[in-house]
Amino acid sequence: MTRSCAAGSLRRRFSSAAVLLGLLALGGIALVAPQRAAWGVDPTQMPTPELQARYSGLTHELRCVQCQNEAIADSPAGIASDLRREVRDMLLAGKSDDDVRNFMLARYGDFVLFRPRFAMKTAWLWFAPGVLLLIGAFVSWRIVRARIALVPADNEPLEEDPSR
Repeated sequence: MTRSCAAGSLRRRFSSAAVLLGLLALGGIALVAPQRAAWGVDPTQMPTPELQARYSGLTHELRCVQCQNEAIADSPAGIASDLRREVRDMLLAGKSDDDVRNFMLARYGDFVLFRPRFAMKTAWLWFAPGVLLLIGAFVSWRIVRARIALVPADNEPLEEDPSR
């Protein structure tokens, strides 16, 4: 009788170990399977060269909202990956480049574009450099004119020292 109890206990231990091993294997498969499926599709590849060129242009034109000084094409941030996928999905759905830009502008504001559009609220971005350049030129001109006015009209060269 003790022999059958020992055998039953041994079977339970092996069956518990088998169940645990099976659960670990299923857990490992569940973790790896979605990644393997994602590896099958390269999100940067488009079906036609025309779509590929549009995709590349748009992803280099849109700014990563997390990295701020990188295009979404070059940024390693997770949000940039999401934005690249969104651009890809919209292009595959037949949306135009302007539709994609307008969607990103509506969602993230003017900041998302490296080259902001001309609008009344962004006009200062376009005109401020020219205005500042003109102001600087005017101030420089006034300073030069003021210095010229300080020099007397009968300004003669200094006489040379006779001891030399």
